[in-house]
Amino acid sequence: MTFGFAPSSAASLSSSAATATRLLEPAEWAAAGIPLLRNPREVVSGLHARHRPEPATAIVAVLDPDERLCASASFSSRRATADGWMFRNALLAQLRRVIPHDLRRRTPVRTAVLLYCREGDARWTEEDGAWMWGLRDACTLHGLRCGAYITLTRDGWQVLGEGRGGRRPNTASPPEPFATSEAPLPQPRTGGVASDVLRRAAAR
Repeated sequence: MTFGFAPSSAASLSSSAATATRLLEPAEWAAAGIPLLRNPREVVSGLHARHRPEPATAIVAVLDPDERLCASASFSSRRATADGWMFRNALLAQLRRVIPHDLRRRTPVRTAVLLYCREGDARWTEEDGAWMWGLRDACTLHGLRCGAYITLTRDGWQVLGEGRGGRRPNTASPPEPFATSEAPLPQPRTGGVASDVLRRAAAR
């Protein structure tokens, strides 16, 4: 779909039309060849436990080829309008903060997924479409594969475009233990004889 220049008397309509192009419909997303998660519940549970999101919180995560978590970041997003361009910029800023880009690779190796915690039910909204557009564009600009877009609501979680989901975790459920596919948190750096004794004791 293409849009021409609107006459000056319809500037507000032109702005609305431009914003409307920065979202993806579910059919467009499903046709984009987004790679499927092998174990989406494990990914969702791990991100939920790590970030404990509240409504209007977005979590962008980067997974390695074995679906292990490389990096993740969460941030709140309370915008009056759903704009994929603004969402793209926010996601790109978070990706640049937590992980180097892969633009030098011929083909992307790591995959970025987005978990968005919001009010309402699991049905697709224009806000979801704007997040999808933003995720796809941010991945292109950071040299990543565009991965799943997941919503977390009071009804549970759902991978949009795939029809997979579950009741837990949801916006009201307590965090579960970290998923086994996640890389362990780095140990604090310590030194000296005392730390050696503690390490030997822990290994027994």
